Amino acid sequence: MADNRPNIIIFNPDQMRRDSLAHLGNPASVTPFLDSFASREAVSFRRAFCQNPVCVPSRCSFTTGLYPHVNGHRTMAHLLQPHETSIFEELKNAGYYVWMNARNDLVAGEYDGLVERHASEIYHGGAHTSAVRPETERGDPGDKNYYSFFGGRLEPDADGRTYSGDDEDLDAAISRIKNKPKDRPLCLFLGLFAPHPPYQIEEPYYSAVDRAKLKARIHPKDCTDKADIEQAIRSRIGLDTYTEEDWQELRACYLGMVMKVDQQFEKMCDALKEAGEYDNSAIFFFSDHGDFTGDYGLPEKAQNSFEDCLCNVPLLIKPPKGYALDPGISDSLIELVDFYATAMDMAGVQPAHTHYGISLKNVLADRSVPVRDFVTCEGGRNPEEIHCDEFHAGGPNGTNPFHPYWPRHNAQTDPDAHAKGFMLRTDTWKLVSRVNGKDELYDLVNDPCECHNLYADMADSAIVRELKQKQLLWLMQTCDIVPFRYDNRFSKEMMWAKLKPLVPAEYEKEYRQKIAEGANLFALMQECRQRFS
Repeated sequence: MADNRPNIIIFNPDQMRRDSLAHLGNPASVTPFLDSFASREAVSFRRAFCQNPVCVPSRCSFTTGLYPHVNGHRTMAHLLQPHETSIFEELKNAGYYVWMNARNDLVAGEYDGLVERHASEIYHGGAHTSAVRPETERGDPGDKNYYSFFGGRLEPDADGRTYSGDDEDLDAAISRIKNKPKDRPLCLFLGLFAPHPPYQIEEPYYSAVDRAKLKARIHPKDCTDKADIEQAIRSRIGLDTYTEEDWQELRACYLGMVMKVDQQFEKMCDALKEAGEYDNSAIFFFSDHGDFTGDYGLPEKAQNSFEDCLCNVPLLIKPPKGYALDPGISDSLIELVDFYATAMDMAGVQPAHTHYGISLKNVLADRSVPVRDFVTCEGGRNPEEIHCDEFHAGGPNGTNPFHPYWPRHNAQTDPDAHAKGFMLRTDTWKLVSRVNGKDELYDLVNDPCECHNLYADMADSAIVRELKQKQLLWLMQTCDIVPFRYDNRFSKEMMWAKLKPLVPAEYEKEYRQKIAEGANLFALMQECRQRFS
């Protein structure tokens, strides 16, 4: 019998900031397909926020509907464990054929068979042979591009090809779509590397972005009292000699990478149409987090900095045919944990654990429907905790200085700069509270670029007290979850010890068997009193 449940299709670029799409306000962006998709077939959420500004914690959150702090997923080195599940495993157990590529940064790899538990099929890649080189070399230590992640235009290989790992994974996903199991719905997760740095892209994308249309970047000289981690990275990264032209090229390269992602997404949607699966597919396009791309004088990202360029990500959802849809842009505040709730709702699968997502079906039907009063993001570490590679990679002294991530990792060894922090953002205010280090407060109406930290002057204000009360209640409500399963308070021998005085010797085997099969102790005791009294 055919299973007519909708396909769940997840297209997940890495490190794409919300304002990299033309329809969301960037005049230099070249994203015609996503712009058209949003206007006619999907809802694009202008204010969707990830729950952590780096990959692993964000993915552990949006695939479970849980906040990173619930199970300690605040680092790049703590992935989903054997006792945890994900949307992929839950859909697989419910009869979905789950395909994913290996770029998911989600499941701990040291447990044999654990990654495979979350999927029916994993495409590991590694078959592409195109060896492209960036036009701009990194240079020697001290050169301006040594820690910039800028590569510029990618030159084709000897055969004239610029076929990347993302291209290979996309082709594999398209092959699976065209050869979908006939008796099972498909859950497909395609995680791309782009537009993750290094900032480099081939033609025609490199030259397609009009540098004259780029918006002015947020300059650190125009900011006051920003997060310590930003200055700690800037002091190590050596970009003081970077000119505005240099930044323009880096930012244009990033948008060129986004342009290619737009075309890759179009190819996947075309494949769904050719296979006759488009109408019966719920399609989710979103990123795990954003990118500084020159704002605040930084490339890449920081793990406990919470500006919108890092936390505000694109999220576009096309429901299956038959669902009410009000296409266009929604200004409702959304969190990526809501992806989990929405996809599970559309699949008709009951979650196997408590979660904090909100299904977005109502706002898909009416873009004006409010969803959340505030959104959150979190990151950083307590002083005694190790976050990523800053202490142990490259030997006893931490990340090697020749590693491109050395400035960030070295900055993270400062417990004040890398302090554990929680961000709460409403329509008008953003509060960042840290266990040590600097707190932040931004008036988003008068300072949408988050340049001026008002916390020192407003620490005792009514607005800070209100935001902190919201933050405290949120943490109390979400600090842990009670599993759905019930644990026995008694071992089998403890249960028999309580039953033994009630059970004649000749019935011992029978009641030990009932205990082994999981019978309730108190029901057995009541049964024995009635049976043997």
